[in-house]
Order: sequence, then structure tokens, then C-alpha cells
Amino acid sequence: MDLLLWITIGFIIIGFVVLISMKKGMESKVVFIKTNPEDEGNSSKSKSVIWWILSAAAWGIVSMFLVGRCFQNYFG
Repeated sequence: MDLLLWITIGFIIIGFVVLISMKKGMESKVVFIKTNPEDEGNSSKSKSVIWWILSAAAWGIVSMFLVGRCFQNYFG
């Protein structure tokens, strides 16, 4: 098999595992931020949630690009 296909499959699987493993922690941080809106420690927790969302979006964009490249490589 082609190396690009293995990189794409590995990137997607590792990304899913990382996102799922971090999901519960991010949910608890969001609940803490919602219940304590005036707390001093919310800025670091909200920044970590925002970075998690941005990294998940970036992972999705890169995954779509890699899948598109695989289709172009095999069928285009």
C-alpha cells in the first residue's frame, strides 16, 4: 500500500483517540466555567477549551485534505 494512505489512516485514528480521551476533561471544564462565571481560574480553563476546539477543527481540516489527496492519488 501507499505511504500516503497509511499516513492518512494513522492521522485520523490517532486524532480520534486523542479527541475522545480529552473530551470528558473538556466537558468538566465547561461545566465548571458555567457554574462559576466570576471565578479567577476561569481564564486558563477557558483558554484550554478554546485551544481544544481550535485544534479539533484543525485536525478535521487536515484530515479532509489528506483524504482528498488520497482520492486524487488513486482515482485522479
